Amino acid sequence: MQQTKKSYTLEEAKRKLEQYCAYQERCHKEIFEKLSQMGMIPEAIDVIIVHLIEHNFLNETRFAKQFVSGKFKIKHWGKNRIAFELKKKDISKHIIQEALKEISDEDYLASFDIITRKKADSIRESNLYKKKKKFADYFLYRGWESYLVYDKANELIK
Repeated sequence: MQQTKKSYTLEEAKRKLEQYCAYQERCHKEIFEKLSQMGMIPEAIDVIIVHLIEHNFLNETRFAKQFVSGKFKIKHWGKNRIAFELKKKDISKHIIQEALKEISDEDYLASFDIITRKKADSIRESNLYKKKKKFADYFLYRGWESYLVYDKANELIK
């Protein structure tokens, strides 16, 4: 049994993508990939993306701000990781910088202080150098600035 892909008319695809965008913020790249998976031709993809932008279903600035907020507050990512992930989604540098401004310096440093103290307490390692390395690796992977990470490692792990 061979499964055939469902084909969509332009209007059906528009409605489906309106629902897709209404459910959660999306970027242009996600919409393009979704439409490609649906088997839409490039001309139809362009028409649908323009329709979504005109009717405010698709807005990359709004997406970037929501993405930054979520990844910072929920996943506790640093600015480097957030910017990297947005670049992977083909968001422009200008929009990334604008979205990162949504995080105040006070909130950023306060959050960093809280999560570093928790992590330092949770690392079960007797060797001081290994403990500092585990600590640093954890926060560098999550996109926190290296000068912050190493200063905090030296402060908390003695």
